[in-house]
Amino acid sequence: MMLGSPWLWVGFNALVLLMLALDLGVFHRKAHAVSIKEATIWSVVWISLALTFNAGIYFFMGKDPALEFLSGYLIEKALSVDNIFVFVLIFSYFKVPSEYQHRVLFWGVLGALAMRAVLIFVGASLISTFHWILYLFGAFLVITGIKMATQKHEAMDPGNSFIVKLVRKFMPVSDKYDGQKFLTIQNGKRFATPLLLVLVLVEASDLLFAVDSIPAIFAVTHEPFLVYTSNVFAILGLRSLYFLLAGVVDKFRFLKLGLAAVLSFVGIKMLIVDLYKVPTPISLLVIFLIIMTSVVASLMIPEKKEPEGKEKAVAAD
Repeated sequence: MMLGSPWLWVGFNALVLLMLALDLGVFHRKAHAVSIKEATIWSVVWISLALTFNAGIYFFMGKDPALEFLSGYLIEKALSVDNIFVFVLIFSYFKVPSEYQHRVLFWGVLGALAMRAVLIFVGASLISTFHWILYLFGAFLVITGIKMATQKHEAMDPGNSFIVKLVRKFMPVSDKYDGQKFLTIQNGKRFATPLLLVLVLVEASDLLFAVDSIPAIFAVTHEPFLVYTSNVFAILGLRSLYFLLAGVVDKFRFLKLGLAAVLSFVGIKMLIVDLYKVPTPISLLVIFLIIMTSVVASLMIPEKKEPEGKEKAVAAD
């Protein structure tokens, strides 16, 4: 079966829509706080579906497309952890009740899939028409990786962001939640609820992350179907991954360095593509080792804390 077959695209998107309908209409029809156990089960489900799909690619399309899908999925899965840092900050700032967070992430994921589909088709079209675009993508990823590794973390203030100010400019926003509604009526006038602000911020942050992650996947495959499907499976599992890691994500203090190294590696791979094409199995191994090293290092080397007496002395000064 050809990767460019329209039936493949139709069938895959129909499967995705079915899974999303079951997710929201059956398993999460009633708003509730997602437990660690539930998040773990759903994480296993989404990862298992992705690996099953990967096995299908292997048996019906061959080893190379399967390795390319797996590499793209691993890259996107790793980079999606960076989204979780931002989601935690946004939900904390707006004090989003835990039972409404899944609804925000569901619609956020739906919007992310649509945006990424557009970006992937644009990127694939540019690469097929202008080969030198690969060099721009590569240089961009290397620069992004260096910046991620060297820049200090700056606190984000979601309430004063340009996106929030823009929404408030065009639509009045209520000061309290109305259940899990994005819009509410007060005194006969329509208002956006804070939940809509949160959704818009989640969509905007994903768009920014997509600018990094999509060029990175084009480093391992130029086939739009593989880029799209690996992106979709990683994003579908992002919600359960958030509920699983939200409370411990700060412990992975070396993960950003690992992600920076991954971006720099795939960027360099793009820059030297006409001199040497790094084999996909080697790329997959390097990316996996970088991510695992950063995770293990984070767990083995805890962050040093200032002695309590020293902190008090500094405060007194």
